[in-house]
Amino acid sequence: MSIDPYSAEVRRLFANPRHAGDLGDVAEAYVDEQGIRIRLFASAKAGKIESLRFRAWGCPHVIAACEAFCETYEGRAIGDLTAFSAHELLRSLSIPVKKTGRILILEDAVRSLGQNIRDGSCQILLRD
Repeated sequence: MSIDPYSAEVRRLFANPRHAGDLGDVAEAYVDEQGIRIRLFASAKAGKIESLRFRAWGCPHVIAACEAFCETYEGRAIGDLTAFSAHELLRSLSIPVKKTGRILILEDAVRSLGQNIRDGSCQILLRD
């Protein structure tokens, strides 16, 4: 008897990542750590995030977490990005504790994206 390592919500988000892809000339953050690569794209206007997209190379938990982030934060205030916490995603997606580091990489990317939007920067690259 095997136990499914992925929650129903992870399976739903992984199966249909509506926010996967790129946006044009927009704010961008890229993090490449621990074999996980996450690239976030955002367009913003009048203090609000109009569109979010991602590219992620990692396990289904990472891809589902990126999709959940985009679903949740699209349409919200840019300032909300500074309050993003991986803890809520770990809980809501039932991600195993051993994968916490992978989801913390998403947290780093989100914070960098928020800073880039505020600074008007196009991209930041973080490496370990």
